[in-house]
Amino acid sequence: KQWYQRRVRASEDVVMEVPDENIQRFTVELEFVQCLANPEYLNYLAQHNYFKEEEFVNYLKYLLYWKDPKYARFIKYPQCLQLLELLQEPKFRNELVNVPCTRFI
Repeated sequence: KQWYQRRVRASEDVVMEVPDENIQRFTVELEFVQCLANPEYLNYLAQHNYFKEEEFVNYLKYLLYWKDPKYARFIKYPQCLQLLELLQEPKFRNELVNVPCTRFI
């Protein structure tokens, strides 16, 4: 496996060794988790029934690893971690379809 160093900007410059095949996955998951900080995006997901799909809910559970400090340091919008935690609750997911709830967030 080919390894190389990639400079990633967090609260400070951090050099992390990442295998080539995992760079894209890391980047995509980081971007997705940070999108969860956008209430309008959460509303979009709710209106299009993503939160009703078991596979998607399981993916949200899998993404909780971003709460680990070794991953969380790469997140620019830390509120996404709180929203990810709230998304584990079915009641919260169900309320996101309502625009007033989204505006409140």
